[in-house]
Amino acid sequence: MSYKFIGNVILSGLIECMTGLHIGATEEAYQIGGMDNPVIKDPLSGYPYIPGSSLKGKLRTIMEWAKDRINTGERNPGAIHECQERNCPVCRIFGTGADNSDKRKTGPTRLLVRDSFPTEKTIKKFETLKEQKGVPVEIKTEVNINRITSKPLSGPRSLERIPKGAEFNFEMIYSVYDINDKGTVDVENLKDLITVLKLMEESALGGGGSRGAGRIKFKLYKEIAIKKVEDYEKPFTQGEKTDPIDLQSIKVEDIVKTIKSTLDMN
Repeated sequence: MSYKFIGNVILSGLIECMTGLHIGATEEAYQIGGMDNPVIKDPLSGYPYIPGSSLKGKLRTIMEWAKDRINTGERNPGAIHECQERNCPVCRIFGTGADNSDKRKTGPTRLLVRDSFPTEKTIKKFETLKEQKGVPVEIKTEVNINRITSKPLSGPRSLERIPKGAEFNFEMIYSVYDINDKGTVDVENLKDLITVLKLMEESALGGGGSRGAGRIKFKLYKEIAIKKVEDYEKPFTQGEKTDPIDLQSIKVEDIVKTIKSTLDMN
């Protein structure tokens, strides 16, 4: 079986927090009176960000459920799905582990999800919060309540959350390969990826999703970059981007037609 790289499709835009968002981090050392449930922050700026691993992991989980690929057997129930099917959309898009590389029939991982960092507008909001409260996030307090007496079962627990309205720049690189199929399977699988992004908006990212946290919204730049190898061999000029549009209004068929035309697949 031969593998040939055809090109990259670059999806970019904004992630907007529709509710508070908590993607946890562990402190290197605990301090008396310190926060025991902080959000992950960029060590250089001190501002929260969304790790690509968290976003990609959640997207993979959603696709496994959507494609009925959840492992429910007696051996490793709930484990990450990995199979030897050549056209499995989960394995083609999200990849398989190094331990299974000798059995891999789907080729390289197609989807690369970069870390998402706050926009300049959001950074200003973080700075305001830091001036007011000492931290660039909101502090949410939760209490366990006895179901009969309504009395607290334990003391209040505080956790950090990225506040509602915060926006982060995101970028995903989707690679198209020809595995004796001229790349058509990868391009068609992009429809599944867009569907999963839409499903993500009805799910939750990070912790506390069942308690109201983690609802996000994708806004995609309409000008999707599509690059072949020769495009990387010459200077690239970034055109002016228009305002991003809601993901739900994206016509996936139009994107597929544009990709096939640009990558000479028609």
